[in-house]
Amino acid sequence: MALMFLNGGAMRGEPLHHLLGGAELVAETTTAAKYRFYSVGDQCPALFPVAHGGAEIAGEVYDIPMDTLRDRVLPSEPHELELGVIELADGSSVFAMLLRRAYTSHVQLRDITEIGNWRKYRGSVA
Repeated sequence: MALMFLNGGAMRGEPLHHLLGGAELVAETTTAAKYRFYSVGDQCPALFPVAHGGAEIAGEVYDIPMDTLRDRVLPSEPHELELGVIELADGSSVFAMLLRRAYTSHVQLRDITEIGNWRKYRGSVA
């Protein structure tokens, strides 16, 4: 089992939630204030760790079987993202998808850090 922070299409009620295969929701929470938050071409959200100017980003933590993570969740992630470890607001560490450093200047990014929530952002552009 792996604790995984999700903040986009695999959260409850979102189109990719079925990929979790019934994994248990552990918590609704936020990251530590150490991340910028981007919309990648308005298709998916991306966390990016920073030393200064970060904010808390909303999401959900799930306890996902490693086989599900390997076979279903990770293959569905956009190539602009990679698996990493983040810090939550309570100081604990979990897996999450992060923006690959190589893509910070190659893809259409919109900084949505001030919104801090993928659903709120999507609602604002709908």
